[in-house]
Formats: sequence, structure tokens, C-alpha cells
Amino acid sequence: MADLVVRSRRVTTPDGEGPAAVLVEGGKITAVLAYDAVAPAAEDVDLGDTALLPGLVDTHVHVNEPGRTEWEGFATATRAAAAGGVTTIIDMPLNSLPPTVTMEALKIKRAAANGQCHVDVGFWGGAIPGNAADLPALHNGGVFGFKAFLADSGVPEFPPVDAGQLAAAMEAADALFVIHAEDPDHLRDAASSAAYADFLASRPQDAEHAAVATAIAVARAAGRRVHILHLSAASALPLIARARADGVRVTAETCPHYLTLDAAAIPDGATEFKCCPPIRDTANADKLWEALADGLITCVVSDHSPCTPDLKRQDTGDFAAAWGGIASVQLGLPVIWTAARDRGHTLADVVKWMALRPADLVGLRNKGRITVGADADLVAFEPDEEFVVDAHALHHRNPVTPYAGKRLHGVVRTTWLRGRRVTGDDAGGIFLTRHSS
Repeated sequence: MADLVVRSRRVTTPDGEGPAAVLVEGGKITAVLAYDAVAPAAEDVDLGDTALLPGLVDTHVHVNEPGRTEWEGFATATRAAAAGGVTTIIDMPLNSLPPTVTMEALKIKRAAANGQCHVDVGFWGGAIPGNAADLPALHNGGVFGFKAFLADSGVPEFPPVDAGQLAAAMEAADALFVIHAEDPDHLRDAASSAAYADFLASRPQDAEHAAVATAIAVARAAGRRVHILHLSAASALPLIARARADGVRVTAETCPHYLTLDAAAIPDGATEFKCCPPIRDTANADKLWEALADGLITCVVSDHSPCTPDLKRQDTGDFAAAWGGIASVQLGLPVIWTAARDRGHTLADVVKWMALRPADLVGLRNKGRITVGADADLVAFEPDEEFVVDAHALHHRNPVTPYAGKRLHGVVRTTWLRGRRVTGDDAGGIFLTRHSS
């Protein structure tokens, strides 16, 4: 007898969408059968026309614990993730104290997260000036790769690297390097202003374009994998396409806010929309959607980067002074689905962008897919139901989001982590490493 069988007329597998029954034993998917198959199980759940998706994999989440837990902690971030259908997150190395740039810091991070995680959690390491010698131990310790900034990160303990320092890091570790690609020489000092247009002008597309070129050049010379984080500038897409055609191992991601929000519609003083790189115009977003559809951009992740409300400077509306980051780990699925369905995309497309490809990016072949042998991370999703975002009903620690008041399609009904319902009452997540699959 199986532990669980979940039936739906809309099961999304790597082969597409259709009726099926998914059998689960010991936390793994053991069979994918016909919808009405006889399958004795301790629990039999029939979702009918409610869709069954694999749990999403979000490889770009800032949890900030320890050190800045008042911004976000593991309990709140992972509860929000599960409520949004995300069953795996990979935590970024900065904004916590200490940043994850040594093996000792990784141990401190894991100790802080222990017993608090409602979904499975992995960790990125960080590459900063002077820590190249620490990278092999971190990589052997299980981090999924190394994040580096080419411009100011916003926190002093995680300084940016230049091209030579990035090359030294790549020489030290044969790993995946994930890059915040903005070139400091192309950024302009943002004067105190409540006008979003002034902030946008301070971070032009040229800054991303130049930094992407630097990251590709260093990766090409070193023969390493490089992944461009949170791409917002469509002007950089031809660089990535040419590099891939030349055999450089380069990939790129983007985020829900770059695909669905419009710079022209951001009110002055609405600092909840501030992020770096910035939200650009709809013509730019259209090009990002095209790149996503043709596979040049491989995945969509949240870049969940919250802070305390006072750091958003909503009292003054000063974009220059406000923290740059958008909290959206709970909302990524309905935000993207709402926009994708209007553009003619399917749920299978969304699953590819938000589950399968992020899992593949970090080598988690047992995540992000409904197939025999994979972890039974499952999501019951009502794609046609609408709701209005209430920031105070979200589970992340601080109720600030640019999506407040927006009407979206798609409601997560149930999330299963390795075959167990995630209720928010007990923390059943485990730590993942790059050795996990």
C-alpha cells in the first residue's frame, strides 16, 4: 500500500499536462498512473479539475538570518514559500551576519536555520575580495555555487569583486558562479528624490550590459559556468546568445517583477517597487518574455529580498535612501501565471520556468518534476480562481509588497513536501547540498 495517491485531471509532468494519479511512498514518487487507476494507499486525494504541479524551486531567496532576522527569518520565509507552492529554496549568502563566505559562516547559517524550515533549503556561498582560498572548502561543504557582485551590494560586509578578483575566485573553485551584473562605472549617484524616473535613470541598461559582458569574458577565459542573476535589461540578451553559441556555459534568470511591472506605472514615492537592477518599461519586458519563451532566459525566480518597513522609507518616499529589494516568494506563481496565461502560455510553461529549470540549474534532479524517483513535492493549484493580494495576509515577516491590491489568478490549495502536507505548524524541511541528487 502506498502512503499517498494524489489524482488530478490536470497533472503537469515533464511530458505535458493530463489526467494522472501520482503514487507516493517514503517521500518519493513511485508511479504515475492513469487518473482512475486502482492504487491502494493510506490516503487517496482526488483533486478533480484542480491542477497538480511539482513544487516550485526558488534558487534566489534572501533569508537574512542570523544577524538581520528582523528583516526575514527561516521560519517566516519558508512558511511563505510553502504557501506559494515553493518547496525548495536556495538561500543567498549576503544580508545575514556573518555572510556565507567561509565554512565557519556556513555552519553558523545552518545552525540558525535548524528546525525552522517548512520547505527544503540549500545555500549559496559568496565570492568577495580576498576569500578565494575559502571557496574550495565551501564547495566541498555543499554550497551550490558562489554569488558575486560586480557593483556595491548594499551591505559593507559583502563587497563587490572586479574582473581580476572574479577570475581568481573561478580559478580557485570549479563551481557555478552566479553574478549580480551591474557595472559600477555605468551607475550614477541617485540624488534624493521621490520620482521613480530619477532612480531608474541612475541604473541604466548600459550598466547591466557592461557587467554581463565582463562576467561572460571572465567565464570564457576560465572555462567556468556563469549564471546572470535577475536580468532586467533586455539589451544584454544578444551578448548571452552569442556567448552560448560560442560554447560559453552561460545562463540567465529573470524575476516576476521585471516581467509584469511597468516603470511608467510606478507612482512617485512608491518605494516598495525599488529593486536593483530596476524595473523597466513594458517594451523591455516584452523582450524578456520572448527570451523566456525561446529558452535564452532559463528560469524565473523571486529574488525575495525583504527588509523592515522603515528601511523602505515609505515615510519620505525617497528612492535613493530606500532599501532595494522586493518580497515576493509567496506570490511568484500567481503573478507569473496571471501574466503568462494572457500571453498564451500554459501551466506546463510556468512549471518549466519556475520548477524544472531552476532545479536543473543547481543539479537537483530529484526536484521540480513529477516523475518516478523524484521527491514527492507537490502543489494543488486552482489556476482559474482569482484573489486580491492583501499584504497583511502574507507569511513573510514584514508586510511590504508592490503587489498589494493586485488581482491575480491562481490559488495554492495544498502543498506537499516529500509526501507530507505542509501546514505551517511543524517545520519538516531538510538541508540540501549540491551532493543531494
